[in-house]
Amino acid sequence: MIKNEEIEKIVLSIEPMESAELAARLGEEIAIRFGPRDETPVALAAHDAQGILVAGLNGVSHWRWLYVRHLWVEQSQRRRGLGRRLMAETERIARERGCVGLYVDTFDPRAAAFYETLGFTRAGEIADFPPGHARFFLSKLLADAPPPWGGGT
Repeated sequence: MIKNEEIEKIVLSIEPMESAELAARLGEEIAIRFGPRDETPVALAAHDAQGILVAGLNGVSHWRWLYVRHLWVEQSQRRRGLGRRLMAETERIARERGCVGLYVDTFDPRAAAFYETLGFTRAGEIADFPPGHARFFLSKLLADAPPPWGGGT
């Protein structure tokens, strides 16, 4: 039986540098099991004639998937095709990078429906996150992408 005096006290705190170190250490362990992430960011922006940002997208490709972290279109610019154009360009970039698919998550059912019109399918949902709503996870396989295992047909 372990006695209390045998247990070393651990101080629980997190500092920004420790957070980065923690992420790096976890990343090293994950890479051993699943291979390196090969992360490459993606960022797209749309500006009006005056140079004002009216829409944008950012994310990252890793493990041959492209994650769309943020997609935003200025309220006054919505329903003009900017979101579709940004997503089409992102899909082109994903194909260029050899990705097998794209994925995204959203709290907004309208945004989820938008992604579904682009060929995404719901891969999961967390109810009551944020409270009273749901978080949707969607993915889209790229039909002409090379197989994820690197083999041919």
